[in-house]
Amino acid sequence: MKFTSDKYDDIINLPHHVSKKRPHMTMAARAGQFAPFAALTGHKEAIEDKAEEHIDEWNEGSGEGLYHGEFEDI
Repeated sequence: MKFTSDKYDDIINLPHHVSKKRPHMTMAARAGQFAPFAALTGHKEAIEDKAEEHIDEWNEGSGEGLYHGEFEDI
């Protein structure tokens, strides 16, 4: 399939549109629109709590194993 820009030839060299009704948005405000948000409030904390429980269970176990002690500063 051959790529062609013929369908955009009528608009490709037009000047950038600037609204007369709305003020220019700052870069920070624009970035805020795409920033991640907490869709599941408390989800991260729940995961961290569960991880700590598993680490505590692991540390109470035999103490032998490949990952023992690796996550002690969580």
